[in-house]
Amino acid sequence: MVGEKENRKFTLSITESPSQFSQLDKMSVNDLINAINQEDAKVHKAVEKVLPTIEKFIVLIVERMKKGGRVFYLGAGTSGRLGVLDASELPPTFGVPENMVIGLIAGGDVALRKAVEKAEDDPLQAWKELQGYNINKNDTVIGIAASGTTPYVIGGVDTARKNGLLTGCITCNPNSKIAKVADFPIEAIVGPEFITGSTRLKAGTAQKMILNMITTTIMIKLGKVKGNKMVNMQLTNQKLIKRGTHMIMEELKISYEDAHDLLIKCGSVKKAIDTWNRGGQLK
Repeated sequence: MVGEKENRKFTLSITESPSQFSQLDKMSVNDLINAINQEDAKVHKAVEKVLPTIEKFIVLIVERMKKGGRVFYLGAGTSGRLGVLDASELPPTFGVPENMVIGLIAGGDVALRKAVEKAEDDPLQAWKELQGYNINKNDTVIGIAASGTTPYVIGGVDTARKNGLLTGCITCNPNSKIAKVADFPIEAIVGPEFITGSTRLKAGTAQKMILNMITTTIMIKLGKVKGNKMVNMQLTNQKLIKRGTHMIMEELKISYEDAHDLLIKCGSVKKAIDTWNRGGQLK
């Protein structure tokens, strides 16, 4: 019996391994938040180790996107939600079409707010969903799976690769099933979670950092940023209009009023600056 228990423990994946902290329910608030912060500090180091793979992957993605390619995220649970979150933030931040980066989650949009039973267990479903987007060889498919064992994600990435698409994955277990079927396996090994198996913690943080890194770099290389400013952002509220006005003031050395009027007339900071530099100043 002892041998069986030891063997089961040995075969546990890192994301399912027991927390390095015990009796969390008896810890003080101060001890809890300091311990969580201590664990979170490991995430940066784990992501740093996979930067070479991320770099090579991004270079190839940008090449494809310049030809009209798109990026598709596949995920379930927390991983799926993170993909949808990243994709949904790009249009307002960079002024790009909503179909440039698309997040798909097992179980559909309902799964963004609550779990959908067994949705992640179908290895064929993700590819069916991808086909609804007329997917082509300029597109890239990125599977997000902390465990690296999610059938929905593995099946989608595997089939995409077999059909000639560029593929990658973001996982937090080494030598996982998803890594074996992706062209670019990004394995951020953050260690056991503070609460055993709760991959919304360090694993989720690592995935979010990597997604930020990938899409922010892509948008910069596609010309959606000028200097360090998001000059293509959508002007969806007064805060962003004010931010855009200050960007134009700083760039063109003109008054707040002129910058504001130019921004409203042109609809984006980039268009406003380009219009002014072409001699299209306000009359």
